[in-house]
Amino acid sequence: MRLTNLVTRRIIERILHAENYRTEIVSLIDAEFLEYVIDFFQRVVEAKLRSQTITPDWYQVEFLQGRAYTADEIAIHAGLNKKTIDNLYGSARREVVIHASQAHYEKLYFLVQELVEQHNDLDVHLTIKFQAVSVDLSLSESLIVINALAVKRAQLRGGAWSTVGKQVEKPLMLTLCRLFRVPATHYILTGKSDAEREVDFFFIGATGQHYRCEVKLMGKGNPESADATIARDSHIFIADTLSELNKRQLTARGVYWVELNVPDGWQAFGGTLHALHIPHTPLPALPLSDLAAILDAVVG
Repeated sequence: MRLTNLVTRRIIERILHAENYRTEIVSLIDAEFLEYVIDFFQRVVEAKLRSQTITPDWYQVEFLQGRAYTADEIAIHAGLNKKTIDNLYGSARREVVIHASQAHYEKLYFLVQELVEQHNDLDVHLTIKFQAVSVDLSLSESLIVINALAVKRAQLRGGAWSTVGKQVEKPLMLTLCRLFRVPATHYILTGKSDAEREVDFFFIGATGQHYRCEVKLMGKGNPESADATIARDSHIFIADTLSELNKRQLTARGVYWVELNVPDGWQAFGGTLHALHIPHTPLPALPLSDLAAILDAVVG
């Protein structure tokens, strides 16, 4: 999943206004998932019509074999994802994914059949109609399709939140730097610490000192994200939301922290710049007109 410039821009605006940016991501997940559902249902109709006279297990033949789908798609169809397969088999090569998907599907199919027999008083038929042609899915077929869609939804959700970190954090930092007019010679977009770990951002003080900055658009009470400051020996930690425990831990370690999801939280960034003698221009309040122009330059 990749965020459009418009979504990235709206997320940064919401963050700097201490508004919940997560609604933007949820809406994006909903839109992509519903589009996938429609496309998947269309393929289900075509596949069942094409295979109904060949084998009763049309789903396995059409969706788990051959070259029609990528390894990732085959795993999803079987109710798995490539990361799980990689963890189980130590590899995510196509042949491994196909083998794992086939094996999992057979177990899933057996489980579904058991459930159908146990609940023989329940009769559900899913009818999908496409271009005046319709097919009926039995209860067992419907459960397998629904399971695949649930896995796809989970995959989209995980990918979306990961994408936010990859695509929003650096534009957010650039926006903050431009709001406080930090000279471009006093920050670096990325680099490595002395331990050769990648760092999100570097700031350079007035006399040349380098300060490592970690950025996490994390939720409250996420110790794993806060602990990233230890692994990277960060001097500055910027987050969307921090728990009181996070704040005490960071302060105890001598790390300057900025919590953005509070009223005017972004202004604490100015205090951090001042404390570390990083050249900047203090701002009394958020200049909305300046923010719009800055986002035009940073995001587009």
